[in-house]
Amino acid sequence: MKKGILGLAMTAAIVALTVQPAQAHRQWMLPSSTTLSGDDVWVTVDAAVSNDVFYFQHQPLRLDGVKAIAPDGVEAELKNKATGRYRSTFDLQLDKRGTWRIASMMESVSGTYMLNGKEERLPRGVTTATLAERIPAGATDVKTGVSVNRNETYVTVGEPSLDVFKLENKGIEFVPVTHPNDLVNGEAATFKFLLDGKPVAGLNVTVIPGGIRYRNDLGQQDLKTDAEGKVTINWTMAGMYWINVTTPRAEGAAPAPSRASYVGTFEVSEL
Repeated sequence: MKKGILGLAMTAAIVALTVQPAQAHRQWMLPSSTTLSGDDVWVTVDAAVSNDVFYFQHQPLRLDGVKAIAPDGVEAELKNKATGRYRSTFDLQLDKRGTWRIASMMESVSGTYMLNGKEERLPRGVTTATLAERIPAGATDVKTGVSVNRNETYVTVGEPSLDVFKLENKGIEFVPVTHPNDLVNGEAATFKFLLDGKPVAGLNVTVIPGGIRYRNDLGQQDLKTDAEGKVTINWTMAGMYWINVTTPRAEGAAPAPSRASYVGTFEVSEL
């Protein structure tokens, strides 16, 4: 082994997809290591939102939605959690062998409705569970979109395993054709991404190697999934990589239509 609405009794346009809003800043989680061995091992994870991936310069990533899933599917405790000015951090004790998933998923609903002849917008913080109660009686022409942002990274102790990749069939999800903790520079990797549990052609895949603050060339690869939802990535160097997968952006819609997004941090080792 080598070192991503509910039905209302009114006219609502609901699109159950996932999204990361368009922005210059990139969110990420960076583990201190992705492949380990031994019986008492730990990783420290940095989490932030920044322009340059893996560099603390904008704001910390909130940890309230971050979960660590052990190889047997049981949620593990995040220890020593702290949030500073530019980053959040926590420790994770890897007391089970296999592949762990460290992930966050944030869901929200945006949209508009007409009330008394005036267009109103939904307030921030609305979810699919609270949508019905946040739309007042008498509202018409309701237009909404569901947004769920996934952010993940993976750590393996010993041999890689696959149990933590259980699908929720919600938003963009990562399926490891090539295991994320078995990536090697010079060897192409194949990843599969599903949207609401189904393969979709034409998802935008952005691949950026870390260290962009210290080089002129961003080194970005812009790829697309095929009809099976697969994409092949040829690594350009060893190191940490930031991968973002989104649905194509629609233009001219109001409110903005739902989009899907997955963010993943992957480590590529040398041969």
